[in-house]
Amino acid sequence: MSTPDTSISTTQASEIIESVSSPGVVQDSLRDANVKVPTQAELSTVESKLATARSKKDTGDAAFKVGDVKSALRSYHETLLYLHGIDKNALKSLGLAVPSSPSSMSAVDQAAGAKDVTTEADMILEKVYANMSACHIKQENWKRAVDTADKALGKNASNSKALFRKAKALGELGFFEKAEIALNEIKKVAPKEAPMADAELARQRAMDRERQKAHDQKMRGWLSREKKQAASE
Repeated sequence: MSTPDTSISTTQASEIIESVSSPGVVQDSLRDANVKVPTQAELSTVESKLATARSKKDTGDAAFKVGDVKSALRSYHETLLYLHGIDKNALKSLGLAVPSSPSSMSAVDQAAGAKDVTTEADMILEKVYANMSACHIKQENWKRAVDTADKALGKNASNSKALFRKAKALGELGFFEKAEIALNEIKKVAPKEAPMADAELARQRAMDRERQKAHDQKMRGWLSREKKQAASE
């Protein structure tokens, strides 16, 4: 689960290509919704930012693969700078957006009946956050690993890599019940990864037993000392 996300799925790619092939449809839908259509200059700016973000992400992926976690994180942070606040309407006009699937939306959005699109920027952000979580796990920075995994899941609730990394970090922090919830979710969204989720769950349960055993021994030692002190008084 530590391999960085480097590609967009075949389905996502085909949908984006289909949108690009009919840019007029996207433009018409924007006008129909009374949404401001970006100027050519704005479109060029967005294209440039997106191209730079792709390059920064690729640099981060390459650094992670050779074990240079610090450089990977630096490149991923730079990627975020180019993607945050990027004009979604411009991405729609460029055909770089597809309707969000229900499985990728959060439970809150689904309950509210939210209708949104997923842009290429969203897809890159999802992968960057999931990869940053992997970097933080390498550094044993468990809280940051959970935080970045949650941000990836905010983009796609079915990202099994982000779920796994979140579960691992939660386990290391001692939140075994929360970790189990995330691991069980993996088995729902990615059944083929169930054996890996079960193995991690077994590892965490064993770790929990060891921690509880150490805690019990510490408590017994403390109680024993208290009894000796009381007897000597």
